[in-house]
Amino acid sequence: MSDTSTRGLFRFATAGSVDDGKSTLVGRLLHDSKAILADQLDAITRASAARGFGGGDRIDFALLTDGLRAEREQGITIDVAYRYFSTGRRSFVLADCPGHVQYTRNMVTGSTTADAVVVLVDVRNGVLEQTRRHLAVVQLLRVPHVIVAVNKVDLTGYDEGLFRAVEADALALAGELGLEGVSVIPVSALEGDNVVEASPNTPWYGGPALLELLETLAVVDEAEDVLAPFRLPVQTVIRPQGSLAPGLDPDAFRDYRAFAGQISSGAVRVGDRVSVLPGGATTTVIGIETADGTLDAAYAPRSVSLRLADDIDAPRGVVIAGADAPNPLAQEFAASLFWLDPRPLVTGQRVLIKYGTATVQAIVTALEGRRDLDTLELVEASDLAINDIGQVRVRLASPLPLVEYTVHRRNGAFVVIHPQDGASLAAGTILAA
Repeated sequence: MSDTSTRGLFRFATAGSVDDGKSTLVGRLLHDSKAILADQLDAITRASAARGFGGGDRIDFALLTDGLRAEREQGITIDVAYRYFSTGRRSFVLADCPGHVQYTRNMVTGSTTADAVVVLVDVRNGVLEQTRRHLAVVQLLRVPHVIVAVNKVDLTGYDEGLFRAVEADALALAGELGLEGVSVIPVSALEGDNVVEASPNTPWYGGPALLELLETLAVVDEAEDVLAPFRLPVQTVIRPQGSLAPGLDPDAFRDYRAFAGQISSGAVRVGDRVSVLPGGATTTVIGIETADGTLDAAYAPRSVSLRLADDIDAPRGVVIAGADAPNPLAQEFAASLFWLDPRPLVTGQRVLIKYGTATVQAIVTALEGRRDLDTLELVEASDLAINDIGQVRVRLASPLPLVEYTVHRRNGAFVVIHPQDGASLAAGTILAA
């Protein structure tokens, strides 16, 4: 593995059934990696004592992530809690996702951009229906790395036989769902076994601790982003407004116009030929600028503004793409939908599709089925209810340069929005355009 694949920012999410210990694992990970401030540690120590947690000076690590009052009162995670921490090897963004079936939609949100998902399983309960549901979501979202953390091994006296049985079931399920390279680790979030450092209590386990594994996994999306064709969804058009700062020549800025956004894939260099989609106008990049100055080249996911040789129309929502890359426009596509709203989806429903920086009107022309999470097969369905995963066909009011999700995760994802109240109805991935 190259050094570049293990540097930089690494995003991962935790998932699993209720009471499997996700929030405790996250708290332990932050504590043992020295990512908790002294005053924060003091506060949760006092809160743990006030709640009578374990007696003595033991800490309820779940208090670090279960920040909502409702979460603490009910003892469950409701919202996705994001935490940021660093080690000597890399920086992390961690999403602690809910385990309750009611909040599966939040798990989808936390996993969409993850480089890895850690699915917790209580060694005493083994693989459950919610475990299958979460692994099915991971498979459909093409999360590059999957880790199954078999938790609470301390409560079984670090019994290897119980762990091996759960490990076999987890790997069998992963194989059934088409997940490859799944790692299974015995951990105790409460006691810290195999969380940050290898535990002497599990001499029968010879693999890495959880943090060690997270530090060495490759950031697959980084390579995918750089090697993919160049695309920049235009966020805004920059033109001088009002009076210029003293000392600047007005004539130099009279015709200034730049197109700003975040590069979603690939790389761009001064002198590159690019196309503006839809429309197809072709021009040349004559300048790349950032808040820190000008560049000769820029790579995903950098935010930049591009100056183009020709005076072309490129408002918010269009895509500036490499002129030599295929960028077919599509007005109809098939997609997987992760339905997030209490209101059901029915065939013929009018929605808004937010793809990149573009938002267009659309209609769901067909509901091809709902995923049976026991088999992942499509079964006939008349609608999609909250937390359902379905397959649909969508027709757009105007064509977009769509990319399939299997080709590029970021460029192949979209959001479905209610046209009246603006609610996010679903997260979607493009299957075929």
